Amino acid sequence: MLEKKDKYKIAIVGATGIVGESLLEILSSRNFPIDKVFAVASEKSKGFKAKYGDNLITVQALNEFDFTGVDIAFFSAGGAISREYASKAASHGCVVIDNTSEFRYEKNIPLIIPEINSQDIIKYKETNIIANPNCSTIQMLVALKPIHDKFTINHINVCTYQAVSGSGKDGVEELLQQSSAYIDQRTAVNKVYPKQIAFNTIPFVDSFLDNAYTREEMKMVWETHKILDENITVNPTAVRVPVLIGHAESIYIETKDEIDINKVKKCLGEFPGISVIDDTESVDFPTSFEHGHGTDNVYIGRIRRGLDKNNSLNLWVVADNVRKGAALNSVQIAEHLIGGKI
Repeated sequence: MLEKKDKYKIAIVGATGIVGESLLEILSSRNFPIDKVFAVASEKSKGFKAKYGDNLITVQALNEFDFTGVDIAFFSAGGAISREYASKAASHGCVVIDNTSEFRYEKNIPLIIPEINSQDIIKYKETNIIANPNCSTIQMLVALKPIHDKFTINHINVCTYQAVSGSGKDGVEELLQQSSAYIDQRTAVNKVYPKQIAFNTIPFVDSFLDNAYTREEMKMVWETHKILDENITVNPTAVRVPVLIGHAESIYIETKDEIDINKVKKCLGEFPGISVIDDTESVDFPTSFEHGHGTDNVYIGRIRRGLDKNNSLNLWVVADNVRKGAALNSVQIAEHLIGGKI
């Protein structure tokens, strides 16, 4: 159990990755009460410098790091690393907030989006581990929570348009290299993705399962049931697009009660963490480039009732997948854990 303190010792596992760097920046900018912060990564990153506020901290190797005395550890170094080290950290009394899919579907480990189910954070005491949801799930459920509360969602159809930063720095580098190669009329090399990502769309994220859906798609199903409502049916398609940062989603829902657009916009506008940008006259709506990079909110536009059903609704949802989809959500969990702001 986390001991109440004025300041906390924090470890970032995966500190040199795209989410780890964002965690360090967000912890500093939000003035999280830190006594000491440890940057931890692989052996090959040992000795590197990680930026925390105005300071540079030396990266330590995970296989040599002692979690004794650490209060909270953020894990963002991949499922295999979490599988090997998260429980070890937790056994030292450290509360682990894990950004991978390793623990999300364990019944005794809470899966948290603070705006939706912060009341479940207390369940961490059984294992000392809290799971952070998938980036696409987070922005979708933040957008749908106030609608579900008012109209009761029965069904979700969602198509994601996922930025390459969802694959980490390697995904970003591949898009940049392939774009340059294409413009220079050189051959593009595929390493991260099965097809060229530059100037292309790839309807495949993660890996295929036996039901012909990808694991990324099924994450949205499983996590919706665990976080929001197990009775909602979810039909997802996940697409990787040539965007650096900022996931977008086209969402269609059907509800138990008839949709009132004015009430939808009102409940969305009043919900914490949501910004509505929906103006047909000025042709204004959220985009990944404008609203999905360096931002904290979930942005919603193109709000309209379905053409053939009075209990249906279409939404366009954009968020920074590195921040709200990973690092920020994790920090918000930690803030709630210590009794601070969400």
